Amino acid sequence: MQIFKSAFRNLGIHYKTLLLISLLMLASFLIFAAVLSYVFRIYDDQIYRRTSEVLNMSSIGIENQLRDLEVLTFKVASDEQLQSNLRGLQKETSPYVRMILQKKITNRLIALAGSEKYVYTMMLLDNQGNVMAAGNREGIPQKLRADLIGLAEAKSGSNVWYAPGDSSLLAARQVKSYTGSTFTLDGLGTLMVKIRIDRIVNDRVKDQDSGQLMITDGYKIIYPEAPLLKRSEIQAELLRGKPYGISSYEQGSYFTTQVRSGYTSWTYLHATPFDAMFHSIMLIKQLVTFIFIVMLLVAVVLGVKLSLSITRPIQRLIGKMRMIEQGNLDRLEEESLGRVPPSTQNEVGLLHRTYKMMIRRIRELIDENYTKQLLLRETELKALQAQINPHFLYNTLESVNWLAKMNKQHKISEMVEALAFLLRSAVNFQEQLIPLSRELEIVRSYVTIQQTRFEERLLFHLEIEEGTEEALIPKLTLQPLVENAIHYALEPRIEPCRIFIHVRCVQGVLEIRVEDDGPGMTPEFLEQLAAGTIQTRGQGIGLANIKERIQLTYGLAWGLELTSVPNQGTAVEIRLPYTKEKEKEETKDVQSAAG
Repeated sequence: MQIFKSAFRNLGIHYKTLLLISLLMLASFLIFAAVLSYVFRIYDDQIYRRTSEVLNMSSIGIENQLRDLEVLTFKVASDEQLQSNLRGLQKETSPYVRMILQKKITNRLIALAGSEKYVYTMMLLDNQGNVMAAGNREGIPQKLRADLIGLAEAKSGSNVWYAPGDSSLLAARQVKSYTGSTFTLDGLGTLMVKIRIDRIVNDRVKDQDSGQLMITDGYKIIYPEAPLLKRSEIQAELLRGKPYGISSYEQGSYFTTQVRSGYTSWTYLHATPFDAMFHSIMLIKQLVTFIFIVMLLVAVVLGVKLSLSITRPIQRLIGKMRMIEQGNLDRLEEESLGRVPPSTQNEVGLLHRTYKMMIRRIRELIDENYTKQLLLRETELKALQAQINPHFLYNTLESVNWLAKMNKQHKISEMVEALAFLLRSAVNFQEQLIPLSRELEIVRSYVTIQQTRFEERLLFHLEIEEGTEEALIPKLTLQPLVENAIHYALEPRIEPCRIFIHVRCVQGVLEIRVEDDGPGMTPEFLEQLAAGTIQTRGQGIGLANIKERIQLTYGLAWGLELTSVPNQGTAVEIRLPYTKEKEKEETKDVQSAAG
């Protein structure tokens, strides 16, 4: 094994490329063949299952129609007119009256069976053997009547299905005496119905051109009169016990599916010639295999040309690189000054062109490195100078505050102190998370400044659940929301505006709600605002900025939700995980230890 590894490592790129392309194409062919076989196997199985489902649905349709015909036999057997006339036949001795009664029974049978498209013959035999029929009188042979009478008597009033074996179907039911609401169980005669099973099958089973449905009770063939399979072949299919499969007989191969009825205990067997069903699929398999073999041969030929087009330019490039390998800066300078040739835009051509550009770029980076060092030092000096400006501003505000106090201008002093606190909080970038109590101090300072402007028009209310003051939240989360409330709810009107802040903790979740009783927003405006298709009037920190900072800090499961009702107000609800300063420090210690 080690010999083969060593030989492969020592091969040239040309032969390695050719070998790898051949192996990859061969492996691709084997994988493709396996996947194709698996896909076709799944496809065949889906066809089998689908055909079995169609057969099952067809059998259910036939069974439902047979149930309807069973209901018809019960309806006929319990018909009051037939019951009355049959009882009259038993008691009447006058031949004329008996003839009249038999005529009435025949007419009633015609009325009941006339609208049934699947009834070929409906016959009623009384206890004296008299026959009254609707439809074809010869539809039920004389020799079968005695068998049907015996089967009907054995069922004692229940319907019985009988297959005589000539691809026909008969139903029989003993007519019991029915008076009022009770059965006396006296036999009045036997009802026999010959069913047009061929019509039922043709109406319920579509597309029989490619196959044939056969119905058997295990011994006799109920349908059709000329089955596609022989009786012995049908028996072999029944003994196989599988719901579907492929069988070969004298006539050829067939795809067969079968389902057993729970209603009549019959077996519904559908046979389709296999060649007619899967001929196109076999052609597709052979065609795909042939195409892939041709592609394999073409890929090998093209791989040879491709490997040569790669290795030859690389060899030339290696010769140039060895000239720079010794680190001769004079040679580097000479290469960098050369014009970059407009080589071809394939990978190898780009490699040559990139090599030229690399040489030039190395010289440029050497020059830029020195310049950047100078700029870095200059930037550090400017950063130190920028720290002086806020301190100067704080000192100026302190002077204004002292001057206001000296002149007993308490309102001005209060505003200056609030402004100074806001500025210190805004320019302090060391802490990204601050306690809720400090965030509320920022809000109070901002409200203090605004109340000086709006006076009694601004009504501010704060409701904080005890114990939540130590919760950590991103800095400048609430102040922009209060600013938005003043900007959009208070400024457009002259009536007083109430702004509320509610804070509570529910099952480890810090819930902060900032709401106002301003003009509110319409649902359409809210949708446009959420989609970012509308430009707001504000110039400060927007809702999207606050939401993004929350999600960057805690994850996408947290954030804020904006709700508004026109003429009632707007509310912003913030949901954060409840954390304290100690928990934050413990988390940092764990992260440091893990690092």
